[in-house]
Amino acid sequence: MIKLISWNVNGLRACCEKGFRDVFKQLDADFFCLQETKMQEGQLDLSFDGYASYWNYAEKKGYSGTAIFTRHQPVDVTYGLGIDEHDREGRVITLEMKDFYLVTVYTPNSQDGLKRLDYRMTWEDEFRDYLKRLDAQKPVLVCGDLNVAHKEIDLKNPKTNRMNAGFTDQEREKFQTLLNAGFIDTFRHFYPEQEGIYSWWSYRFKAREKNAGWRIDYFLASARLADRLDGAKIHTEIFGSDHCPVEVTLNI
Repeated sequence: MIKLISWNVNGLRACCEKGFRDVFKQLDADFFCLQETKMQEGQLDLSFDGYASYWNYAEKKGYSGTAIFTRHQPVDVTYGLGIDEHDREGRVITLEMKDFYLVTVYTPNSQDGLKRLDYRMTWEDEFRDYLKRLDAQKPVLVCGDLNVAHKEIDLKNPKTNRMNAGFTDQEREKFQTLLNAGFIDTFRHFYPEQEGIYSWWSYRFKAREKNAGWRIDYFLASARLADRLDGAKIHTEIFGSDHCPVEVTLNI
């Protein structure tokens, strides 16, 4: 049995001041994936006994960035998609393990006024192609902030947010296309009808207090891992970021 955690920490240095180290130890995962670390190499001394860590920093300071802490030695580690246009923002890390690939991703936000939607559409197609190439070799687990609420059940106010960044028809269709390519949304695999469980809340309007949130953080798994999945959780009780950690356990 392995346990994996993914968390958009919205600034790892700030999150460390809000108890990140305690949460890390409490969750006791085999793999702990981070998005939006918002830091450069050497800005934080963070290590945990028994874990190796891998970091992908954005070229732009204080922006984006991903990391993975792992108890298990990977066969290989790669950074980015191998496409220069996409690989300057530190958004992807892939660990090749003996029996599977683990990919953590911080998907580009389409931004206010959807000014980055066209770029996002290109990213979606090329990221999906990347996952399919991996999946042709061995099963894949994909986790991270995918910056999309898939269905109306996945956010508190779908009607008023339709066509806002993260809930455009285009982004939702790309997410569905990814699932159709052979991936499972692990939380919905276990809780197909569960309402009111979200992973991100705006810092404005007391959104978290009111649970006016969005489920935009995911673990996806290659469909052929379905019978290996043991459980999925969204840790809404954990603070320290505007996102909360998400979890999957599986027999692999």
